[in-house]
Amino acid sequence: MYSSAQLAFKYLKYWLTASNGSGHGVHSPFVFDFINNVLNDKREFDSFRFIENIRAELKDNQKEINVPDFGAGSRMQLNNKRKISAIAKSSLKPKKFSQLLFRIVHYYKPQSILELGTSLGITTSYLSAANPSAQVITMEGAPEVAAVAKNNFKQLHLSNIKVIEGNFDDNLPAVINQLSSVDFVFIDGNHRKEPTLNYFYELLKITERTTILVFDDIHWSRDMEAAWEEIKEHPSVTLTIDLFFVGLVFFRIEQKIKQDFVIRF
Repeated sequence: MYSSAQLAFKYLKYWLTASNGSGHGVHSPFVFDFINNVLNDKREFDSFRFIENIRAELKDNQKEINVPDFGAGSRMQLNNKRKISAIAKSSLKPKKFSQLLFRIVHYYKPQSILELGTSLGITTSYLSAANPSAQVITMEGAPEVAAVAKNNFKQLHLSNIKVIEGNFDDNLPAVINQLSSVDFVFIDGNHRKEPTLNYFYELLKITERTTILVFDDIHWSRDMEAAWEEIKEHPSVTLTIDLFFVGLVFFRIEQKIKQDFVIRF
């Protein structure tokens, strides 16, 4: 894991060298469309307020729950007891990126959505609300964390979510065997090279030309950067977009020339 100072330096370099996010000079109609209709979509949807109210409640929740440690990339402390407020403050994806996931799903309308790493269910809620007709499968290793997420889904009246509990390093192959294909996947799991690549290669079994994979924290460590580079180089991948904190992977066979974009967001 990079130190805060190292990450800040990397982010500054990214900010100074990335495409400016306006779409000008981007030689890809698909990416130009993505920038204008997803990245630069400033609309506030009704569901945003309700989900962010839940986030605020979680940050104030002093209840302690059991959280097993799943390794170096889990961003969880070694002790098993943690306050919900501490989990909310350290593990939830920020509003900006949670709402980016919403906008991706809202725009491309994937019907099958998979999330590796439910945590307290904030990103899951955004994915679900973005397309209520989709099937959302989310995987969470800690049963008591999953229970909090399920309660949040109930409060938000989200009925298209299936939660699978247990270490998804073990459970993912079984989930993939049950799916013929997947349209959208958000991977926020074990932030190490080998597990991340294992998830990628497992997911390749059910990707199609319209599938979108979103990897969290691609610059979190040298390990994650190495995994991101290997994913970018895979022959099935035709287009990637690096937004620093997340990386998007596309398999568009109509993309004749492989392209990798770094875009300011």
